[in-house]
Amino acid sequence: MRPSPPGRRTFLRIAAGSAVVLPLAALAGCTGADRDPGTIRVAYQQFGSGTQMETMLRRVSESYTAQNPGVSIELVPIVAAENDYFTKNELLMSSPRTSADVVYEDSFILLSDVGAGYLQSIDDQIAGWPLWDEIAPASQEAFTGEDGHVYGIPVSTDTRALWYHRDVFAEAGLPDPWEPASWEEVLEAARTIRDSASEAAPLFVFSGKAQGEKASMQGFEMLLYGTGSTLYDEETRRWVLGSQGFEDSLAFLRTLFDEELTLPLSQHLDPNISETIYSTLLPEGRLGILLDGSWISRSWAEGAAGAWPEWSETMGLAKMPTQHGQDPGSVTLAGGWGWTIPQYATDKEAAFDFIEALCAPENSVLRAIEDNHITVRADVAADERYLGYSPTVGFFTELLETARYRPALPAYPEVSAAIQEAMEVVMTGTADPAQALAAYGDQVTGIVGAENVQEEER
Repeated sequence: MRPSPPGRRTFLRIAAGSAVVLPLAALAGCTGADRDPGTIRVAYQQFGSGTQMETMLRRVSESYTAQNPGVSIELVPIVAAENDYFTKNELLMSSPRTSADVVYEDSFILLSDVGAGYLQSIDDQIAGWPLWDEIAPASQEAFTGEDGHVYGIPVSTDTRALWYHRDVFAEAGLPDPWEPASWEEVLEAARTIRDSASEAAPLFVFSGKAQGEKASMQGFEMLLYGTGSTLYDEETRRWVLGSQGFEDSLAFLRTLFDEELTLPLSQHLDPNISETIYSTLLPEGRLGILLDGSWISRSWAEGAAGAWPEWSETMGLAKMPTQHGQDPGSVTLAGGWGWTIPQYATDKEAAFDFIEALCAPENSVLRAIEDNHITVRADVAADERYLGYSPTVGFFTELLETARYRPALPAYPEVSAAIQEAMEVVMTGTADPAQALAAYGDQVTGIVGAENVQEEER
């Protein structure tokens, strides 16, 4: 399906504290030369019922334009699910007519966009920005290209674990706290829920093409990195094919469907299933275990569309165990988003000046609390408001000590799509795990070239 043209979205223009919603078609009518140098366009994802990003951007924009009367801010919400957001954002960045000046970017897509020429380095800007040193080195690296140049300011990170519903566990006679030590113990808990009087679906793991990067990161890689296998060998700088861990991860997924331990296939193939899980299935006690991220409780916060005051008493957390309980005992994947400046930004210095405003300490603390994310900043992490904003922030922040990261390489988005396809053919029964593994190997070889892959010894 072709992405929607830019003219189908809207932007919010904020000048000197006032805001007016206008059609984004106005952007398409501009040429690079026609663009107002006093206007800064800010593109970000708008999906589902969440409005935290818009709220924050409105607040900072109104303050910024009040202090800079000659400047206006155009907020460009790209209304799309994750994969479509990346596509539509790249469509905008590909032309000086439609490109934003500041873009909210997922670290996993960063190097792909750098390779395509969509983003520009901000080395000179960070050299004069004292808060750069407050950012964790791993997050700095996530926004650094293979050429050694920095292409964005990271603002958030996240970790992943097993969320479980205490009422469902009580009905099934399962313990709380729950501390599974292996995949088999996770499956046994799911079987116990299935065989109990509970009507809840036992376990949900994001899987398949409809779930996009959630399937690769929240789902598959949370399994794979618990097996001892890996996607990419950092020493040889080659993609790993034919691994036992890859096949075992697909087999785990197949077990969920074979043994009716998860939601129906049709719901896994629904790109909006996460909204259903957060707004309905968990609050109503219709799902026992969810493998997901640190941020999801923002859907239940006071003032959110799906506010659920009881969530902190109802939902428990457990680390995702490694396959057989081998060291380090648990696994988590960490990601992160940040602000970048496209190649066709009208005024790079003005764009970075607004990023500085977005990343000011007070704004960063408020944003972490509102968005329910894990900070990448030492100054924010030391703020008492951050430390106390959520009953889960300590648990998820602690997981960062052993977090794994996706291969930050230009080929990763295509490799990720191949992972999602391997998951889907196993989910649907079109292929068994061994066949899906072989097909994945062929796809990745085609993506990166035979000289950039290696077979794992079994």
